[in-house]
Amino acid sequence: MDVIVGGGVVGLSIAWRMAREGRPVTVVDPAPASGASHAAAGMLAPVSEVTYTEGPLLRLGVASLRRWPSFAAELAADAGFEAVGGEPATRGLDLRSDGTLDVAFGADDLAALDELAAYMDKLGLRVERLTGRECRRLEPMLAPSVRGGLLAPGDAWVDPRRVTAALLTALERLGVPLVRARATELLRDGGTVVGVRLAPPDKSGGPGSAPVASGGGARAEEPAELAAERVVLAAGAWSAGLAEVPVRPVKGQIMRLRSPQPLLGRCVRGTVHGSPVYLVPRGDGELVVGATQEEMGFDTRVTAGGLYELLRDARELVPGVTELEVADVVAGLRPGTPDNLPVIGPSGTPGLTLATGHHRGGVLLAPLTAAVLLGEESELAALCSPGRFREIS
Repeated sequence: MDVIVGGGVVGLSIAWRMAREGRPVTVVDPAPASGASHAAAGMLAPVSEVTYTEGPLLRLGVASLRRWPSFAAELAADAGFEAVGGEPATRGLDLRSDGTLDVAFGADDLAALDELAAYMDKLGLRVERLTGRECRRLEPMLAPSVRGGLLAPGDAWVDPRRVTAALLTALERLGVPLVRARATELLRDGGTVVGVRLAPPDKSGGPGSAPVASGGGARAEEPAELAAERVVLAAGAWSAGLAEVPVRPVKGQIMRLRSPQPLLGRCVRGTVHGSPVYLVPRGDGELVVGATQEEMGFDTRVTAGGLYELLRDARELVPGVTELEVADVVAGLRPGTPDNLPVIGPSGTPGLTLATGHHRGGVLLAPLTAAVLLGEESELAALCSPGRFREIS
């Protein structure tokens, strides 16, 4: 049996794909779908997020984006979603593919965007250069001060909260056990990982006070140990607490605003005096505004300063955001690596496989990550192999 440690979008996707193939699998997480996946905006935007030094990450992102339509269709079916009113079942995930509009606010921002457009052209990426007027024709709520933009028509986005909820439903329907407990240690037999040790129950009796196995399982006794033929470590920013993997937490504060009707028709990214900001619309009128990038360890406090910066820059691009209701504010911890590439594959220690370090691309890369672990992407697997770092144990 495989034990997946981590119940975010990556861990749940791996478990779901394995279960679909008839492989025995168990997921371990004290609070599934409540971490970085819960905070994420869900942009599937490898083209508009390209940077000068991350060519390998672009390759991974483009390959994973190609997998998203079939991944979403299969997930929607397994979760029991149905097409309604002519809309496909994948609308239940709020999956949209109307592209990303990357806009510039000031003269310096426009110059930087021009340089990025030239770089994208050299890479052969599909983008359209737009004037400020053309940007406002696409998105009338943009500020008159927007100087110009780039449209990446192939980019998409999805609601991660709906995706993880669908994954949990699909796993339950497939009979996959979900152990709601914290893995505190990898169990070893000599040099081989043979399972995980779970946190003992909290005698207070409060919510989540004891390990519980859902999907037909029973309450565990203390202290619990779970045997495994293989452990897949997909614990995001917390992975380094269980194995020597070069992953660190990168804090991101994000806010969700709400209006009766969507303010935007597509994702809008922008740079305001050098500071990046994005706005991601949902079909129900929600607008996600994010996100800060802070090296603050495991600090998940939402701060006034962080929210102020987001609103300040978002308002410069889309002035109407200040009229919207604040629906939610949250801070999540992205799992960063030294080279910003994920760490996916055999760890070098028998019995331990890694699926972590996705930084800001966990939602985008979830289908590809599962495919790599199932042996479907051998060529791309080398780009994110743990072997590029020192041996992990």
